[in-house]
Amino acid sequence: FYGDAEKDKGLQTSQDARFYASSSRFDDFSNQGQPLVIQFTVKHEQSIDCGGGYVKLFPSGLNQEDMHGDSVYNIMFGPDICGPGTKKVHVIFNYKGKNHLINKDIRCKDDEYSHLYTLIVNPDNTYEVKIDNKKVESGNLEDDWDFLPPKKIKDPEAKKPEDWDDRERIPDPDDNKPEDWDKAENIPDPDAKKPDDWDEEMDGEWEPPMVANPEYKGEWKPREIDNPAYKGIWIHPEIDNPEYTADSEIYKYDSFGVIGLDLWQVKSGTIFDNFLITNNPNLAEEVGNDTWGKTKDA
Repeated sequence: FYGDAEKDKGLQTSQDARFYASSSRFDDFSNQGQPLVIQFTVKHEQSIDCGGGYVKLFPSGLNQEDMHGDSVYNIMFGPDICGPGTKKVHVIFNYKGKNHLINKDIRCKDDEYSHLYTLIVNPDNTYEVKIDNKKVESGNLEDDWDFLPPKKIKDPEAKKPEDWDDRERIPDPDDNKPEDWDKAENIPDPDAKKPDDWDEEMDGEWEPPMVANPEYKGEWKPREIDNPAYKGIWIHPEIDNPEYTADSEIYKYDSFGVIGLDLWQVKSGTIFDNFLITNNPNLAEEVGNDTWGKTKDA
């Protein structure tokens, strides 16, 4: 089904249980000093149960004829579904040769309709993720990915003082166990009677069955009182991490030259369309409204 037979044409996966690799080259560019916007639409009209719906942006040096799952990419972005447990939007950046996944959980759409996915990466190291032209997540690259070591670490030289008392409550030293406290947990049943046909020569000495003692109070423990020596929870002092170095250009890539679909689908039928790479977030929103927006409700 579709809103417009011509406008809603796109790239569609057509065979179940297979890997897909398709790419397109464009003029090489760097996003240094400017926003980067990646946008496209995904329609899982097959009621997908397991499969990717994301795109990858590669540096221009990619050999498209040899593109595969281990090919080095700059950014991977888009929905991924696998059963009821995985319905997420991937936002993965390659930073200094390592792929870093976002530390937040962004839920993707899992219905059969077309949805617009947008990633905006800004030169101030902030980002925004939009679905259907509505913000669903945003933040700072350094905060939401583990690109850099932590700014602070626990001081390896600091140790909790031996006399530090972090017990908020303690047993009352003046509380004594009552003299009549100790009672057996089980006692012979006082209502039990030896059967009339019991033969002690044959059956041995008769003993009544044991029952729970109603006077049993359990293990005695002294009541607790506020600890007069309580100093609170000891907090390990932190120091600046000598391995941390700030990076104001986490967002930057020297080369973008290829966009590709590199994914696995158990059940085929996903349609990809309206691919856009730009440095203008406002333009991306307008294009989204003029493409996906005009046919989504048709």
